[in-house]
Amino acid sequence: MIDEIVELGFSNIELSHGMMITKLPGIMEAYKKGKFNCVGVHNYFPSPVEVMIDAPDAYEYTSHRPFDRKRALELTYKTLEMANQFEADYMVLHMGSVPMNPKRWTNKLTNWVKDEKDSEKRYTRVKERFIKKRAKVGQLYYTRAIEALEEIAEKAAEAGVKLAVESRSRYEDMPTETEMIALQEHFKDNPWVGYWHDFGHVQLKHNIHLLEHKEWLEKMAPYLLGGHIHDVYHPERDHRVPLTGEIDFPELLKFFKPEMPHTWELSPTRKPEQISEMLVKWKQLFSETL
Repeated sequence: MIDEIVELGFSNIELSHGMMITKLPGIMEAYKKGKFNCVGVHNYFPSPVEVMIDAPDAYEYTSHRPFDRKRALELTYKTLEMANQFEADYMVLHMGSVPMNPKRWTNKLTNWVKDEKDSEKRYTRVKERFIKKRAKVGQLYYTRAIEALEEIAEKAAEAGVKLAVESRSRYEDMPTETEMIALQEHFKDNPWVGYWHDFGHVQLKHNIHLLEHKEWLEKMAPYLLGGHIHDVYHPERDHRVPLTGEIDFPELLKFFKPEMPHTWELSPTRKPEQISEMLVKWKQLFSETL
């Protein structure tokens, strides 16, 4: 697996969720041989042994079940240990969700955009009702997320690993944009907490008119630690190969400092030939080594 990634043209790798613990020895061996540099990890790494699929949200800090919240913290601390072993600079975090069914909200709005019905008054009414309901429901779950992050931040400081709170693709997830700003302000004096910009996730929200991508990234630039790079085929197909979809990377990357990591996060269905081709083009456009 590591050899394939390196052969595609990458030398810096983010070790991500969904990785079975049985793969750890081989990954560590490749790392010790100097085959790659580990820039970061994505919670939970490795995957919980009791979860048989790639499920980064199997346990949430916002859950109403105390066991799930406790298990989420345990797995996060294990991921921090892994980050320390691989000398990673950051750990990407999902902060949870609220109990609202996406089929009634995010998915419905997305389908209306696909059907080109997003200019109808009904679309606007549903979107406005969605935003109001989400704000009303969210406070308890935001409080749980903040409390968890305060505990995790203490461990992160000990490990020397920055916590990168990721932008999410669904409005039902924690945090919304309003909550993200509040969260970053809450931790503004903590050097171990920052914002992780997922280009595809934010573009999905842009496409259903919940935000404007460039304006949002500009607003979050003071908190920015890095980002996940993947493209979008309008309106909802994300994790496509960069420079093959609709995202204006030349315009948006202006908000990234040269030293900030931006890792490609692609669907496993993408073809190696296309990845290699676009990586060459990417390096020509941005003169960056990934």
